[in-house]
Amino acid sequence: MTTALELLQAYQDNVRTPAAAAALFADDGVLELPTVQAHARGPAAVEALLSGLLAKVPDFRFKDFKVWIDTPDKVFGEYSVEAMVVDTGKMYRQTYAGVLIAEGGKIKLLREALDTAAAARAFSKG
Repeated sequence: MTTALELLQAYQDNVRTPAAAAALFADDGVLELPTVQAHARGPAAVEALLSGLLAKVPDFRFKDFKVWIDTPDKVFGEYSVEAMVVDTGKMYRQTYAGVLIAEGGKIKLLREALDTAAAARAFSKG
């Protein structure tokens, strides 16, 4: 059985390929970033959310993965992104804190928190 840690690593490795990353989610699996009101339920919605992000930040990729809690069905870690936002020409520097809950070898929930001020600076024009 695929563990939560393996799923989170696979998600991070495949985030630049939205269909592959979305395939890791259960049919009712959720990707949510509540601090920026982003919520996607099911693989198709996850794929759309990631595709939209990559349109704005084509070089988006995770790095510096640190695991803080690791059980077979839950993992919590931190990971970073540093990439240019196309519309603003600004660098998006962000550290995410994510908790993943696995069920049946798929992602049931991936909930990520981020620094909204850093996101606002990178995505705002001016």
